[in-house]
Amino acid sequence: MVLFIPSYGDGGVERNFVYLANGLAHAGYPVTLMTSADRCVFLEQLHPRVDLCRLAGASERELAAELLAFLAGQPPAVVMTGQHRDDCIAMTAKRQLDRGGHRFFISVGTPLSQQARESHPFWPKRWWYRRRLRALFSRCDGLIANAQGVARDLTTFLGVAPSRIAVAPNPAVPPDILTRAAAPVDHPWLSDTAIPVVMAAGRLSRVKDFPTLLEAFARLRAMRRCRLMILGQGRQRRKLERLARTLGVASDVEFTGFVDNPYAYLARASVFVVSSLREGGPNVLIEALACGTPVVATDCPYGPREILESGRWGALVPVGDAPALAEAIDAALRDPLPGAALKRAAERYSVEQSTRSYLQAFGLMPLSNPAVPAADTARPNWVANAGGAVR
Repeated sequence: MVLFIPSYGDGGVERNFVYLANGLAHAGYPVTLMTSADRCVFLEQLHPRVDLCRLAGASERELAAELLAFLAGQPPAVVMTGQHRDDCIAMTAKRQLDRGGHRFFISVGTPLSQQARESHPFWPKRWWYRRRLRALFSRCDGLIANAQGVARDLTTFLGVAPSRIAVAPNPAVPPDILTRAAAPVDHPWLSDTAIPVVMAAGRLSRVKDFPTLLEAFARLRAMRRCRLMILGQGRQRRKLERLARTLGVASDVEFTGFVDNPYAYLARASVFVVSSLREGGPNVLIEALACGTPVVATDCPYGPREILESGRWGALVPVGDAPALAEAIDAALRDPLPGAALKRAAERYSVEQSTRSYLQAFGLMPLSNPAVPAADTARPNWVANAGGAVR
């Protein structure tokens, strides 16, 4: 089994691929993760049963040739991608492969109709984008959506037949999450239980709509003493810092940047907030639930409503509505749901259960069914390059 992600960064897709690779390996399948990235925090979490193939190519053509060379020497395999550029590369390789039984799947983690409207506001470009996506997806053997709403969007926006789409939840909850959540955090705000900490996390980009969160926090801060921590990095950081100063709350807002162990932060938050304009299946919302932390989210397309079961496990508020968001956060601080119930709500997103869903989407069954242990801290197995031999 091959997870192909040369466009490797530090986001949710990359974490999902690492956790899924571990889950597939423990289900009894040989797994290779192919990436251009050097070692980073997510890759170090790979279990030693997973082979890590370092791609050397820079261009899409070179990367496609490497994938092609790798697959040519392998028995029939499932290949899955999760980023648009990587999807294109894999479909180029698929087109050049002789018939060998290899099957290619594309995972989709966001509502593409919403993404198209944001990226291409003028209809001619949006029409062309939609046409290219339809052509790309028609060449793969199947699509895997991380939420029912994302699957419906693929059908309504691109006309993909429902029979070609499987739904598999993100493998967002690793088996050792509570152990990692209990790790110490050296931050004075998180040790001062007298002042509640509102927390958010994610790439500092427009789609996460952190300006609305800052405006909501300013309203909340006018009513009660509290603090706001936003985990993550991105190009909007300076803009958001300026807005915090303009709103008069900069002294109670901290942008932490990237953190190696977000679970330890999430577990110590008083309430966790997702303020996004759109989400497929936001991992961090699931992770907060798994840590027993109360949550609030915008009712954006489409993941939060599905994860929170229409508000059962956390309030859903209209997108871009700062007053409603402030009110919901205040209510969660005053009357939080029991942590044990929130943890149970996240169980369906465990690595083990998600792996079963992916195997079903691939038309496969687990070869073995042990409980998935925590990732070994030993360095993963490295294949020198795509043409090298696999362990």
